[in-house]
Order: sequence, then C-alpha cells, then structure tokens
Amino acid sequence: MKLFAQFLLAALMGVAASASLAADAHAAAPAAATPAKPAKPDPAKGDTLFNASTPTIQSCASCHNADGNSSIPANPKLAQQHPEYILKQLQEFKTGKRKNAVMTPMASHLSDQDMRDIAWFVGAKKVKTGFSKDKDTIAMGEKIYRGGIADRQVPACAGCHSPNGAGIPAQYPRLGGQHADYIVTQLTAFRDGGRLNAPQMTGVAAKLNDREIKAVADYIAGLR
Repeated sequence: MKLFAQFLLAALMGVAASASLAADAHAAAPAAATPAKPAKPDPAKGDTLFNASTPTIQSCASCHNADGNSSIPANPKLAQQHPEYILKQLQEFKTGKRKNAVMTPMASHLSDQDMRDIAWFVGAKKVKTGFSKDKDTIAMGEKIYRGGIADRQVPACAGCHSPNGAGIPAQYPRLGGQHADYIVTQLTAFRDGGRLNAPQMTGVAAKLNDREIKAVADYIAGLR
C-alpha cells in the first residue's frame, strides 16, 4: 500500500510538472501576427507610376492618356472609375484571373501598393463623356440598359450600374461615357468565355446576341 501511494504521488507530480511546462511554453510563444493594413493610397506617387515608362514597360498613359481618358476606342477610359474596381482588375491581371496579353505583363511589375496608388490617382480624374453614334439602335440599347429583356431573364444594366452609368463604388464599375468598342469587346468576352472574372456578367452576356451587345454598348457611351 505504501508503494502504491508513492507511485500515485509521483504520477501526480509528473502531471503537474507537464502542465506547468505547457503553460510556460504558451506564455513564451509570440502572439499571432496581426495582418498589416495597407498604407493609404498616394495619388502623387500614382501619378508618377501612371505616366512613367521604363526601358521594358510602357507607361499606363501611353494607352489610357495622362488623365485616364483614353482616346483609343479599344482601350478603356479609367478616369472617374471607382478606385476599388481598378485595384481589383490590376490584381486579377497580375494573378491571371483576368487574362490580357498587354495588361498581364504590365501588372506583374506592380506591387499592391503601386496598384492602389495608381487606382486612386486615375480614379480621381474627371471622365470625358462620349456620345451614342447609331441612331438606328439607340432605342434598343436604352430598352436593354433600363429594362433588360424580360422573356430571356436579362436584368436591366441600370440595376447594378445605375441609370446614368455611374455604377456603385466598390461593387459595380462606372460605365457611363465608356468607349462603345471597349464595352462590345468585354461583353463578347464574357459571353464567349474569354473573360471569367465576373460570373454575374458571364450569365448576363450569355443571353445577348451581337446586335444587342452593340446596341447597349452604343447607348452606354452616351450616358453622363
């Protein structure tokens, strides 16, 4: 009996020692690192990045103009676009989630902070709105944009991008005044599987034919 008591005492002391060591180890372990918040956007630095060229990379301005109002119909106007949307697109060009032979190598050279600086710089510029050109399809474009196509369950573009094309910050991009050619290209890419980074747009574009895409794109170009 005496031997059993000694054995039990030793076992209890061992458990206590293990608990003490575990507590000491826990106390000594460093606290979990809190993810660092990104620095505030620096539009002045964004201006420099947007307008600077290197021996291997052209400036953003070479395709989108110094103030973000691209004069090339195939290249989007970036001025007055929601900065959060521009940042998201640059990040997805870099990761390959959104594919583009020109933009992927451009974005691959940018850090997240560079992207943030650029987005807040160009997003603060005022967009130069355009105008609709095709009077034969303007009514169709307006009907699709404002009311959708009920029998095919196509929602109104205005529901997400607002009646004047201003969009909803951080959620849906500004469309008003955008080049019609660029919008046609993007809607076609959504429909045909060339652009996959916005599932909701893939579903919408899948129900539009070429004429409807051109009509709604031309109507959007005139929104302001």
